[in-house]
Amino acid sequence: MVEMHLLSVNVDFSYNSIYALGVVTTFDRFMQGYQPEQDQEAIFNALSRSVEQDPQLYRQDAARLQAVAQSLPAKDLIAWLSQTTHLDVDADLQAQLQAIAHNPNFKYSRLFAVGLFSLLELADPELVKDDKQRNEALKAIANGLHLSEDKLSKDLELYRSNLDKMAQALIVMADILTADRKKRDQRQQKSTTSVAPPSNNE
Repeated sequence: MVEMHLLSVNVDFSYNSIYALGVVTTFDRFMQGYQPEQDQEAIFNALSRSVEQDPQLYRQDAARLQAVAQSLPAKDLIAWLSQTTHLDVDADLQAQLQAIAHNPNFKYSRLFAVGLFSLLELADPELVKDDKQRNEALKAIANGLHLSEDKLSKDLELYRSNLDKMAQALIVMADILTADRKKRDQRQQKSTTSVAPPSNNE
């Protein structure tokens, strides 16, 4: 929310669908395991509206880009994102990519970086796990969109590291809940087990 607010009041910031995908992906990933699950959408809506943004627009744009990424081979997507090839797949995204590449004052953000990473991950989950392929793809995209390759890589390393920590925390939480449930069940069994009457030796 802090980053969204800081961006929204920055004179160089302009909304785009890759940023929207980054916002949605970050929220959904880091809210995994949140209970009650049905409250997650209300929280996302409140978060978006708190910075005067339309949550439905974010969700719609993110869903559109997810579908585009899943429909393309990774090499075609990378060439498109790096602007070495223009694909007639999504006119809105094409216009946004060109605007970013030709805007020296484009306001880059970590959420935009997450959006780019999400596109690659959706197109080819194995590519983003391979350091060499991932770094080559990010370099091509950074060069094509005139972004800082170093900043893009560092922001995504931090994002991936945080995802790993979240996954580990969820495993630990699940183990704790399972152990607590077992203890509770054992206590309940003991309390409901009838105690045999004492033997009368008299």
